[in-house]
Amino acid sequence: MALCLGQVFSKDKTFRPRKRFEPGTQRFELYKKAQASLKSGLDLRKVVQLPEGENINDWIAVHVVDFFNRINLIYGTVSEFCTERTCPIMSGGLRYEYRWQDGDDYKKPTKLPALKYMNLLMDWIETNINNEDIFPTRVGVPFPKNFQQVCKKILSRLFRVFVHVYIHHFDSICSMGAEAHINTCYKHYYYFISEFSLIEHSELEPLRAMTEKICN
Repeated sequence: MALCLGQVFSKDKTFRPRKRFEPGTQRFELYKKAQASLKSGLDLRKVVQLPEGENINDWIAVHVVDFFNRINLIYGTVSEFCTERTCPIMSGGLRYEYRWQDGDDYKKPTKLPALKYMNLLMDWIETNINNEDIFPTRVGVPFPKNFQQVCKKILSRLFRVFVHVYIHHFDSICSMGAEAHINTCYKHYYYFISEFSLIEHSELEPLRAMTEKICN
């Protein structure tokens, strides 16, 4: 029997603690606006569009953090099935393999089990979004010139989580009754990155068939 979404996406399955917006800030108000649009039943293509008068970097920042939270939660639901034995390489089927490189502990692209890769990825993203020099939260502090480049890299790497989950753990997702929820999350993500050209189309190739099925 399929579990209800409340059971599937429970807090104890979150892979990392949720990143929250500070109440009273512009970022928090934008987040509430985005969430209200999502719950209104509007076309997701319209939901992702930049609201009139808003700063594009603020809009991107809100969504990057939100996608981090959502995708973190999705992976948390299947992480118990993603072990060094079941997933000895971070991959998307036989054609796509992802190696970890962060310029610090891993200076060269390194082959890792999927679970280890995910741990490093979530740590890396969390470090970036908590860095005030990259994601400023104080009023009047400008975004750095490389802000969108950093966001593109974060979103590109988050896409790899979708690739791995869809290709290697989709049966588990379906058995939990969570397929529709994850498909909606992916559609939201896909329309957002497409709206602002945040990922090269070539990088989306591993899920091309899935994207055509649920996003067109």
